Amino acid sequence: MTKSTPASADKMRRKALAALATLGLGVGWIGPARAAKAQLPLSQSLPDELARALRQGQPLVVMVSLHPCPWCDEVRGNYLAPMHAREGLAVVQVDMRGTQVTRNLQGQPSTHDALVRAWQVKAAPTVLFLGPGGQEVADRLVGGSPDFYSAYLDGRLERARQALGK
Repeated sequence: MTKSTPASADKMRRKALAALATLGLGVGWIGPARAAKAQLPLSQSLPDELARALRQGQPLVVMVSLHPCPWCDEVRGNYLAPMHAREGLAVVQVDMRGTQVTRNLQGQPSTHDALVRAWQVKAAPTVLFLGPGGQEVADRLVGGSPDFYSAYLDGRLERARQALGK
């Protein structure tokens, strides 16, 4: 028997909840979470957000979203926001077409929309995994998948953490 770590227990719990949702058994628990429209912090300064994530030994996860976008709501509400709240996942949101001002990775003022164009993101949701120097340390996760999203996200996070030596 293998020893379970808190991270592996959380991963198993997410997979179990996803399975319950697929079967329709978790509707009472998952339904209110969707209705609450879970939020992620909007990026205000990528250099500062990245530095905080790296100090914690994590990549900075950046979700590029679009409103209205049902897949964005799904990824935000059922994956990234709960991981941010429960596990302290370092994650920020950048709004495609957004006029909010943030600082880009070079420390210059930029709108969310300008960041999205500079990153050449064409679809929402797109999740990026940033490491030292703002380099992408795992493949982007583009779009959504009702059946395998949790596995895709966990795999990308594992690769990103490995790239950081964690």
